[in-house]
Amino acid sequence: MVSIFTLWLPILLSAVAVFIISSIIHTILGYHNSDFDKVPSEDQFRNDLQKLNIPPGDYMVPCPGSNRERNTPEFKEKIKKGPVVSLTVYPLPVSMLPSLVSWFFYCVVVGIFAAYIAGRALSPDAGYLSAFRFAGCTAFIGYSLALLQNSIWFNRKWSATFKSMFDGLIYGLITGGIFGWLWP
Repeated sequence: MVSIFTLWLPILLSAVAVFIISSIIHTILGYHNSDFDKVPSEDQFRNDLQKLNIPPGDYMVPCPGSNRERNTPEFKEKIKKGPVVSLTVYPLPVSMLPSLVSWFFYCVVVGIFAAYIAGRALSPDAGYLSAFRFAGCTAFIGYSLALLQNSIWFNRKWSATFKSMFDGLIYGLITGGIFGWLWP
C-alpha cells in the first residue's frame, strides 16, 4: 500500500500534463470544432434571446414543473409540436479563466483518485506497468465514462461524446505514464 501523500508529485505532474495536452487538443488540433452546429439565422436567434433577458442557467423547453405535468395532454402536445431545446446561458462577460481553473482542479482530483486506487492496490515496488494500468484506467474512467450520459439523456452528438472520450483515453495514458514513471 502506498500513501496518497507519497504520490503528490505524479498527481500534480499528471494534472499539469493533462491541462497542457487538453489545451493543445482544443486550440490547435481542432477536431472538436464540429461538436456543435450553428443555429440557422443565428443573428435573429440571438436578438430574440436578448429580448427575453434570460438569466444565466440551464433550461429545458418545454419544461414540466412536475412528473404529473409531464404526463398531461398539454405537455405531450408541446413535445409533439416542438421544438424541444436544452439551453445553457452563460454569464456575461464570458471568460475562460474560471473554467480553466476549474478544469485544472478537476485534473488534480482525477489524479488524487488515481493515486488512491493505485496506492491501495499496489506495493511500493510494484513496477511501471502495474502503476500505469491502475492509475491510467482510473484516470480514463474519471475523464471519460460519465460523458456517455450526455448523449444518452441530452441527445449530444455521439461523435462529440466519442471524441471527448478519446481525449479521456489520452489523458488516462498520460496519467498512467507519469504514475508509472514516478512510482516509488
